[in-house]
Amino acid sequence: MRKKTFAAAALLAAATLTLTACGNGDDDASPVTVVSEEPGSDKAAIVLDKPFEKPDLVLTDTNGKKYDLRKETQGKPTLIYFGYTNCPDVCPLTMNNIAVAKKQLPKAEQDELNVVFVTTDPERDTAPALGKWLKGIDSQVVGLTGDFATIQAGARTLGISIEAPHKDKNGKTVSTHGTQVVAFSPKTDAGYVLYTEDASVDDYTKDLPKLIKGEKP
Repeated sequence: MRKKTFAAAALLAAATLTLTACGNGDDDASPVTVVSEEPGSDKAAIVLDKPFEKPDLVLTDTNGKKYDLRKETQGKPTLIYFGYTNCPDVCPLTMNNIAVAKKQLPKAEQDELNVVFVTTDPERDTAPALGKWLKGIDSQVVGLTGDFATIQAGARTLGISIEAPHKDKNGKTVSTHGTQVVAFSPKTDAGYVLYTEDASVDDYTKDLPKLIKGEKP
């Protein structure tokens, strides 16, 4: 398994450099995608020497109900990703990679694993819209929406930068967000492994059985 260990402070600085600006994908032009990464950061699993604390987030799920992230995922293996449904490339690819790998697990382990998708574009990603999009990927994924400032603050605690969606010079809606997936241990509820957008189906397939047990990949 490809892996890399970082000092937490260095990771925080490096993680905030990984941003993807995605166009709305409604025109015929190529999607707007700008990625800046730390040199040599092509490893899939980044094992942290000092895990992240799980964000203290209370948002709204796809059923319109309040969802307390810490309470609902306590003691459960959890993957968290911040993205949005109108993203034309990185977000659907990342979520599909996880979904495909998850389906290769035994049914009991599929049910045990929590995958949480937090929107970075809550104005467009209403609960119904988010639910419809996630149903086409994996109906077990928990989709969360809510106040943008709250979401942005929660992401920041994980070293993930998010900017409010805005119109570019061509009038396309662009959302800039970090592309990391953070894995939280069921033993400690801490985020101890981070994946970049380069993580493949094979990477997740190899790692998920260990992540579910709270082991290092």
